[in-house]
Amino acid sequence: MGKRLMRKHGRMSMTMKEVASFGEQMETLDNELGSAEKRARSMSGEMMKRRYFDTVVNSDARPHTMHDSKKTYDSACAAAGQFDMMNLYNALLTQMEVNAAQVLLTEGDFRNEEHLNNLHYSIERLLSVGIIPIINENDAVSANRGYTDGDLFSDNDSMAALCARSFACDLLILLTDVDGVFDRPPKEKGAKLLPFYSQTQSVGIGEKSKHGRGGMDSKISAAQSAVEPGSQCRACVVLSGADLNAIRSVTSKDYDASIGSKGTLFATPGSELEKQAIKEIEDAQSNNGDAVSETARQMAVASRDQARKLQNLPHSERKAILYAVADALEAEKEVLLAANKIDLENATKNNTDQQLVSRLKLTDGKLATLSSGIRQIADQPDPLGVVKVKRELADGLILSQITVPIGVLMIIFESRPDSMPQISALALASGNGLLLKGGKEAACSNEAIHKVIGDAIEKGSGGKITRDIIALVTSRGQVADMLKLDDVVDLVIPRGSNALVSYIKANTRIPVLGHADGVCHVYVDKSATDASLVTKLVVDAKTDYPSACNAMETLLLHKDTLEASSGNIAMSVLMSLRAAGVKCLGGPNAMKAGLCDIAAKEMKCEYGDLTCMVEIVDNMDEAIDWIHKYGSGHTEAIVCSDDSDAGNEFLRRVDAACVFKNASTRFADGYRFGLGAEVGISTGRIHARGPVGVEGLLTVKYQIQSSGINTAAEYSSGEKTFTHKELM
Repeated sequence: MGKRLMRKHGRMSMTMKEVASFGEQMETLDNELGSAEKRARSMSGEMMKRRYFDTVVNSDARPHTMHDSKKTYDSACAAAGQFDMMNLYNALLTQMEVNAAQVLLTEGDFRNEEHLNNLHYSIERLLSVGIIPIINENDAVSANRGYTDGDLFSDNDSMAALCARSFACDLLILLTDVDGVFDRPPKEKGAKLLPFYSQTQSVGIGEKSKHGRGGMDSKISAAQSAVEPGSQCRACVVLSGADLNAIRSVTSKDYDASIGSKGTLFATPGSELEKQAIKEIEDAQSNNGDAVSETARQMAVASRDQARKLQNLPHSERKAILYAVADALEAEKEVLLAANKIDLENATKNNTDQQLVSRLKLTDGKLATLSSGIRQIADQPDPLGVVKVKRELADGLILSQITVPIGVLMIIFESRPDSMPQISALALASGNGLLLKGGKEAACSNEAIHKVIGDAIEKGSGGKITRDIIALVTSRGQVADMLKLDDVVDLVIPRGSNALVSYIKANTRIPVLGHADGVCHVYVDKSATDASLVTKLVVDAKTDYPSACNAMETLLLHKDTLEASSGNIAMSVLMSLRAAGVKCLGGPNAMKAGLCDIAAKEMKCEYGDLTCMVEIVDNMDEAIDWIHKYGSGHTEAIVCSDDSDAGNEFLRRVDAACVFKNASTRFADGYRFGLGAEVGISTGRIHARGPVGVEGLLTVKYQIQSSGINTAAEYSSGEKTFTHKELM
């Protein structure tokens, strides 16, 4: 609008000196030209005016560069456009008998305390007498100078958010050209409008509108800023400016069922409004399990599509994606820790079980370890397309067996947000798609991590792979609905409590990889004579991370360790455990020996905290029998002298996924095994066992390459014969 006016009224925008100069030049031309030339000049007068105007604007004599000239010109356009825009507002509002006033602001007005106080007074006075203030940036003063991260606002959206906070507005409405915020670009198939947007939500952003400086990403940032903790603005709604019903639905005192809910709500984290919004969404979803299942189905299909694209990328490009993820976890650690802090605070308010809380917490150290593990995965040889078998079936007929991804993995996990980066990295390295369902106690952490990983995937792949390859189901629908997706999900890996894993195994036709219990034992053999070394290992196995599935839950002591001749190792170990804060419960024999004051109620228990059971055994045979009867097949360890045969015998005879000699049970971990990370520890016996890394997420396919045409009939008739020669 401003540029059109400036072009139309070019001469009016000149300085008086320039107008006078222009007049003198025209008079000189009149005196010098003949009548024919004068007529020609008259006919092209308008063209000359425009040309002279452009010359004035872009003159080298002006004290600025060509780039600055454009800014100056745009500023002048803004001033002209503001006048016309206010005329339009005035014409429209007058019909409604509403008066309006224009308020033009710059960033300096918000930084200067005196200006800001004056601004508050002006806005309050205008509203008190029924005049609507129309606030806009004073581009004529700010000169369209461009914006940086340090600016208070960079477009009308962020300025509106700043005003909403500064003027303590109850509600901010941001108008856009679509119905609100969608989970992906609105034009994409399956895009869904989000009725509520959490502070850590992750969505795909489409192309920016051709009008204005902002876009949906700008509106989301502005909306989050408006309702951030500490702001008196309680709510922001992003909705369509072309739908009058949308505005009515938000501003009306009563809910109109004929209009329904419109737009996307943003609310202050932890506020009653946020809790109400979440509850309403939960209620709606719990009443519509099919919708949850269908959403998950669509996510799984999209994930498989992206996984197939990933498989076809060179190993170097897949490696670059993993490095991008590792770098992003470190670069965005403050964002991730802030989201995790919200979860921890909510867990405290909700009296969440302490085991879940300890698994929930993220730290700088955990994030650094995760990043290191992901880089370790990236540096491994390409796991895809590895030839496992190569065999000549007949002359000119070669069979190969090669490694390929399993397909789409569904990971259902409680608490433990640090599981997501590990699982995501392993899936990316192995070419699998992921469907993730985290526990509500880690909702903020999960969404923040998912966003960081999704951004890194798209950046690291140069846009070749989208964030859809790793889908996070944030709806509160029942896990049972997702377990019915056996036609689009190839493997379920549960990470959580015994109850969760057992439930999943009993309620799905999808293959399940994982373990239900982590009841790990440490057996102290009679050959162990150094009390300090025995104590060091046992205390580490229990206290290094008590809630981990590889922490020691039962300590088995050979009866000779109670003897004075052995240095009374048993008492030394128990004293050290108690000094470390461990509560020791006694088995039948331990109670008889007086080692413990409180008897264990059950012989097989995963405590998950600073509690363990202690029992006395007569020999290693009895120890192994106990382990096989009460253990979970996870991780078992023996402490013995280095030269004792008991160590190797224990390694050979104990039936478990991990069996260690003179090493803490805490070593049962994908990162410590050099796998980079793990999706979990499997206690099953089919496909994968122990910490499951990249190799455990692969299957195989067979390829036959034929020189010429081969048919089965030729071999059944004896025309051709098989050779079955191994080529590797």
